[in-house]
Amino acid sequence: MTTSEPATVEEPAVVVHYRLHADFALGHPWLHRVLGPRAGLELDADGLRVRFGPWLVETPLSNLAGAEATGPYRALRVFGVRLSLADRGLTFGTTTRGGVCLRFREPVRGIDPWGRIRHPGLTVTVSEPELVAEAVNRIVAGS
Repeated sequence: MTTSEPATVEEPAVVVHYRLHADFALGHPWLHRVLGPRAGLELDADGLRVRFGPWLVETPLSNLAGAEATGPYRALRVFGVRLSLADRGLTFGTTTRGGVCLRFREPVRGIDPWGRIRHPGLTVTVSEPELVAEAVNRIVAGS
């Protein structure tokens, strides 16, 4: 007599995609064309990916250290890609309204294609920063 083991059912990975939030007064249709249709933040079982035009920041979930909703921001310091000279943090900005600041355990590649500059954090202006921060912090608490 043989015994059969119960079949394991794998649940499909859940992909969460947050679009970048842009001020319509600043030419949102133009901005969408420049950044591309995939611009935004994706969070799933494979990790975190943030796309902003030709820039891509990606890291496994185990490298996430925490997140918080931040803002509002001053207009001169938010739009586009910006490197903080104070801490090497990276910003992908499209609006002054606010965003989410992501912190990493180990700095990640981002602004340069060779990865010489590593970033301990990334601020990105997504449409729902509080939800992103909550999701990241739940992941961090569970690890």
